[in-house]
Amino acid sequence: MKEEGGVDLPQALPSGPSAFIPAEEFVYRTKLSKMNLCLCQILEEGPAQEVMSEALLTEGRADHITMAMGLHPSYLPCFLRTQHALLQLDGPLPLSWRHFIIILASARHQCSYLVQHHTSAFLLAGGDESWLGGLHCAPPKIQRLQTLNKLLAHRPWIITQEHIQELVCPGAEAQWSLAELIQAVVLMSHAHSLASFVWGCGILPEPEQSGYQPLDPHSPTESCGSARNKTKNQQEWSEELNEVQLLMEKMMMVQQIGEEFTQEELVTRFERERTESLLEPADVQRCALPDCMSRFVVDADFIYQDFSPRGEQSPPTMRAQDYSWEDHGFSLMNRLYGEMAQLLDEKFQVVCALTYHTMAMHSDVDTSLLRKAIWNYIHCIYGIRYDDYNYGEVNQLLERSLKVYVKTVACHPEKTTARMYFSFWRQFRHSEKVHVNLLLMEARQQAALLYALRAITRYMT
Repeated sequence: MKEEGGVDLPQALPSGPSAFIPAEEFVYRTKLSKMNLCLCQILEEGPAQEVMSEALLTEGRADHITMAMGLHPSYLPCFLRTQHALLQLDGPLPLSWRHFIIILASARHQCSYLVQHHTSAFLLAGGDESWLGGLHCAPPKIQRLQTLNKLLAHRPWIITQEHIQELVCPGAEAQWSLAELIQAVVLMSHAHSLASFVWGCGILPEPEQSGYQPLDPHSPTESCGSARNKTKNQQEWSEELNEVQLLMEKMMMVQQIGEEFTQEELVTRFERERTESLLEPADVQRCALPDCMSRFVVDADFIYQDFSPRGEQSPPTMRAQDYSWEDHGFSLMNRLYGEMAQLLDEKFQVVCALTYHTMAMHSDVDTSLLRKAIWNYIHCIYGIRYDDYNYGEVNQLLERSLKVYVKTVACHPEKTTARMYFSFWRQFRHSEKVHVNLLLMEARQQAALLYALRAITRYMT
């Protein structure tokens, strides 16, 4: 097998962390000594470090998600700190409930990797095994989360203060406190976005999960061979090099021009981009959920729908200036779930600033425009508009194959295929594609949180 910069593409992988990324990419980055160093950076000395060490280093190795994220060592500690606090530290919800909520959220995206992992964790945390018979076996209080769960997963812009009121108003059956609800919202949005990362990176089951039946025929391992086993001819190689050079030139052009537009023109460009984002990804047949997944899903036909479907009146755009994470969401989260607000904020900031000043075979490159275009495109898909951003840059910097991939992974990740992964940025490193997935995961979670937090704010006022 040749290196990524060579002529041959890697062959389909029967095992390893990812169906898309060659195992060799992880070897030198995930040695035990480096992971131990990472752990020391994640947690202070004490009992918590032992908990994290056990979670990360089962049988002397990290899990597959950690290995993929480990391609970006400056990001990984932020993620692990957040997940550890969410699942292990003191909070209003019992530990077993937290894992069960993640099972419910992961099932919305048919993510067997997360469902199985948190099923085991649920039992280890002392969870009632009868709950695993399905959502209907769980307490009524948890069952009442199903509406908010499906909205957060597929159409968060529909969430209103009435949805919050139904759960927390005094006298409601199986009432949720605001503190409990905010933790549940973070758990669900965390699981939905992490499912996007799992599907987007083609994460394979852990060795102990190898006997677990794939959910559907478009599982990542199915289509890898056809997408990867062709030897490139000289023309294809030249075309890919030209794609990189063209993107470099577009970035330089956007940076140099620095046009100023009226507010009306900026709104027009946003609406144009949102309309063009209605590109449908590759048509993948939707299969019936197996019982091990359907038992946790209510209203399985409720799936992602374009924020502004053709021929219909779209819901109002969320202007970031009216409700942003920095000015509004963080403040509310800090009041209700202080430590988590700080952890999420750090995670968002780190992923947005993450750069190695490289792009494919080029070095000393300012990639800030490209990273911002990806983040803002995801928020555009979710109906969030930044008044001061020129959405024409999205069209200039993001090729169609990248847009299709991003929209698929962000909105219906279970439809992601290897062909989509290999069709964009064909000369880029795998670590750069993982970087896209980190941006995608965090932008998606922030968008969902903004809609939920806005609804909570309106309920409180």
